Parts: sequence; C-alpha cells; structure tokens
Amino acid sequence: MNRSFLLSIATAMALTGAATAAQAPDSYATDLGRVYGGYQRMLAMKEACDTAIPATRAANDKAFAAWQAQHSTLVQDLQRRVTAMILAASTDKDDYVRNIGQYEGAILLQRKEYRDTLLNLGTEELREQCQRTPEMLKGPSADLAQVYAAELAIIRKRK
Repeated sequence: MNRSFLLSIATAMALTGAATAAQAPDSYATDLGRVYGGYQRMLAMKEACDTAIPATRAANDKAFAAWQAQHSTLVQDLQRRVTAMILAASTDKDDYVRNIGQYEGAILLQRKEYRDTLLNLGTEELREQCQRTPEMLKGPSADLAQVYAAELAIIRKRK
C-alpha cells in the first residue's frame, strides 16, 4: 500500500452524490472512503444542526445517540480499517505518526467542509432538515449498512 492508496479515502469522502459515486473506480480504499465519508457526513449534519438550530439539539441528541448505538460496531470496524491502512502505508513509527495526523486532519477537513455547506443552506432550509433529523435517522437513508451494502461487501472481503 502507498500514500496514493490512502489519499483515495479523503477523495472518496468528498463523493456525496450517487452519480459521482457510481463513476468512481471500485477498490477497497475508495469503498472504505465512501462508507466512512457517509458516517462523517452524519456527524457534520449533527454539528450543523447543533450550531445553527439549537432548539433541535435535545431531540437530535437522543436520536443520534440511538443511531450511533445501532452503528457502533460498523463505525469501529471502519475506524480500525482506516487506521490499518495508514499503518500499512507507513514506513516506520515516526512515519505512522505523521500519516495518522495528516489523514485524520484531511478527514476532519472534509467533515468541516460538508458542515459548512449545510450551514450555508439558509436558516429555514436547515431548520427543516434539522427538525426532520430524528425521523431521518430511523429511516433507511441513514442505515449505513443498507445505503453502502455494495461497498461493505467489497470492504469485508478483507480482514
């Protein structure tokens, strides 16, 4: 594995539309980036709602906690896989420390950019989305295993 392999995680995280995702080449790193990016976008949505529409925070906190519990095993596996890829791409311990900071920083930057996109929607549109969040988190569009079933099938072929 090399650094360009890892960069596809950050690149894939930027993929938000189904059409874009369908055009991306299928590979372990790309698929891992898509699924982990989906998780990061959920975090960004919660952050945007908490920031801009604090009146929805209590209901969203409760719904998000339930969603997190539902997805905890998957999220832990994704985090383990991202860390393993970074470790495999590193030449030694010092390189790993540099790489982990670099790639975690890239992931956080992508999440911040998505959060900022949501914050720029406008108060009313964001308010509507934030008020629908508890129901959305219970639905199939927020079920990472369902939304990313094809990607997870490829990812899970590797230990």
